[in-house]
Amino acid sequence: MTKNGTPSTSARWTGMVPVDDTALAVTDTGGPGAPVIYLNGQFATQGYWRRTITELGPDWRHITYDERARGRKSRRSADYSFEAAVRDVDAVLTARGVDRALLVGWSYGAFVAAHWASRNPERAVGAVLVDGAFPYDWLDGAMEQRIRTLFRRVAWLTPLLRPTGLLPRMTAEQMADSNIELGRISRERELGPVLDAVTVPTRYVVASGTSFGSRGDEQERTRTSLDGVTARNPDIEVHAKVASNHGAILRRDYRAVAEAVREVADLDVGRS
Repeated sequence: MTKNGTPSTSARWTGMVPVDDTALAVTDTGGPGAPVIYLNGQFATQGYWRRTITELGPDWRHITYDERARGRKSRRSADYSFEAAVRDVDAVLTARGVDRALLVGWSYGAFVAAHWASRNPERAVGAVLVDGAFPYDWLDGAMEQRIRTLFRRVAWLTPLLRPTGLLPRMTAEQMADSNIELGRISRERELGPVLDAVTVPTRYVVASGTSFGSRGDEQERTRTSLDGVTARNPDIEVHAKVASNHGAILRRDYRAVAEAVREVADLDVGRS
C-alpha cells in the first residue's frame, strides 16, 4: 500500500533483491490489490504458499520470497540470524515499493512476522501467524543437544536435496544454530513482551498434534501459551484451531489461513 493507505499498483515481477552480502529470490504478483507478504518456515520455500495464494485469488497482491540460502536461487550469506530475517522483510518491501503490508508467517515466519509487526505498527496492516510465535520455554540443555544430533544425522542428505531447494545451502551446524536461536527467541521472557507490544490486528491459525522432531505432547503444551497472550492483548486472537499438524497445515488448512487474512484486512479497513 502507498503512504495514504491505498493499494499500490505494480506489474508482475520475479527476480533477485540484493540485501547485505546476499540476494533473495522474490516473486510479486503485482496488481492493484492489497499487498500480502508471506514469510516462510525456517527451511521452507515460497512454494509452500501456493494454495493459500490461489484461495485468496487475484484481488490481492502476493509477495513471496526465499530466505537466505533457501530455495533454488537465494544466495548464501555470512549471517543467518533471526535479526537478519527480520531485516530482510524491510529489504523486500522497499525493493517492491510497498509501504504497508499484511504479514502472513508460518512457523519460523510467524516469529518474524510478530517481531516486524511489533516494531513497525505504522507499516503493518496486521498479521496472520500460522502455528508459530508461541511464547514458551522449550529450549534447555537436553533439547539443544537433541537438535544438534538431529541435524548431524541428516547431514548426509544435504548434498542430494540442496539442488531441489528442499534443504537450504547451509551446513548442519548452521541449521542447528538457527533452530537453537529460535528456541531462545521463543522464551516467554523474550517473546511475551514482543506480542504484548503488538497494536495491529493479529490472528493465529493453530495446528493440532505433533510433527517431525517433536515428542509426545510437546507441541500442544507450547500452544497453550497463547491463552496468556490473548488475555493480555485484545488485538491478538486465535482465528482457528485446525486438524492438521504443524507440517501439513499449509497444505490441508490453507482455507483457514486465507480466511484469517481476509478478517485481518477487514479489521484494518475498520480502523482507517
